[in-house]
Amino acid sequence: MGIVVQKYGGSSVADAAGVKRVAQRIVNTKKAGHQVVVVVSAMGDTTDELIDLANEVSPLPPARELDMLLTAGERISMAVLAMAIQNLGHEARSFTGSQAGVITDAEHGKAKIIDVTPGRIEAAIGEDAIAIVAGFQGVSQTTKDITTLGRGGSDTTAVALAVALKADVCEIYSDVDGIFTADPRIEPRARKVPRISYEETLEMAAQGAKILHLRCVEYARRYDMPIHVRSSFSEKEGTWVVKAADVAGVVSEEKEAHMEAAIITGVAHDRSQAKITVVGVPDKPGEAAAIFRAVADAQINIDMIVQNISEAKTGLTDISFTLPQGEGQTAMTALDRVRERIGFESLQYDDSVGKVSIVGAGMSSAPGISARFFEALSEAGVNIEMISTSEIRVSVVVAEAQIEAAVNAAHAAFELGSDEIEAVVYGGTGR
Repeated sequence: MGIVVQKYGGSSVADAAGVKRVAQRIVNTKKAGHQVVVVVSAMGDTTDELIDLANEVSPLPPARELDMLLTAGERISMAVLAMAIQNLGHEARSFTGSQAGVITDAEHGKAKIIDVTPGRIEAAIGEDAIAIVAGFQGVSQTTKDITTLGRGGSDTTAVALAVALKADVCEIYSDVDGIFTADPRIEPRARKVPRISYEETLEMAAQGAKILHLRCVEYARRYDMPIHVRSSFSEKEGTWVVKAADVAGVVSEEKEAHMEAAIITGVAHDRSQAKITVVGVPDKPGEAAAIFRAVADAQINIDMIVQNISEAKTGLTDISFTLPQGEGQTAMTALDRVRERIGFESLQYDDSVGKVSIVGAGMSSAPGISARFFEALSEAGVNIEMISTSEIRVSVVVAEAQIEAAVNAAHAAFELGSDEIEAVVYGGTGR
């Protein structure tokens, strides 16, 4: 009898009916002979509502108290889910992140898991109970305060518990039937991918695809924990996220042939980008370093960077980079402080941009991928503002208004669509 860890997102437990449906699914897994550990997110939009409440009370909520508030959402979910399971005649015990042994650093709002000591979880399933764990949260190893892992952190909780418990699989449930070649909300012909490597999934997640939390995939890859992404609203087989060597092992010859022929796995997009241009930077050693040191000291992650060719007459150049929208003003403030010392002329900020990426392990050995991508965007009338590449990914920054056109054009250019209606969004949020 193996251990199965299941994670249910907010759309799966959005209301009482959803909680009851999930409870029945968990009980069915238990009846099939598995020991079951469940990680649950807050119900529906509870986390957003709690953030709104905090902002109404305080313009700048203290990080410690905000974490204490936000973790209430998952505690509600775990308790009502345990009640629903008990009502079906099976014992269930709910645990907060700290009770489940999720140990983190002391960084409120974006804590990282240091260790998992699931003694109480092991005791519960050893006594034939179903363990229900509040996702997204843990306890600081140093301060002993409650911490949160950042948005989507329940995925990471689930994989970390699966690794600690030596589970057979970590099942991530949401409101879509798996990982698709594009977001089915804007590409109706998107096709479900039966198997995908950790590396491709990491790229898809990093480029904005709302499939899995980036850190959860990194954790799974490190410990070779298979993830099964599927819907809690249907019984369909989902998408398996596994090591690259196992991707070819699909169940049918037809699928295997398709996977061998596939160069591009999918198209991802991200609407949460902003672009900053530092205008008139002196073109001499150390200036770029000073700019990005200021941004780094503000704890801001940068994505793409482009530097223009220096003008011979002035000896000045422009440097543009992208970053998360939510950190745009912080970056502008940090750069403004060093403006006189560096000597650049001005700053420009644009939050009406987005990123579109094609991802696929096959592109590393297939020439002409970038040309095909850029031609498709050109034919769709999409202007490219910035470009970034890796071995298995090509990304472009475009105007936000052109994101959907870019996704549809790339999806069609690489023939990723299905003639059958495969992509069904059951809940609405994708998480």
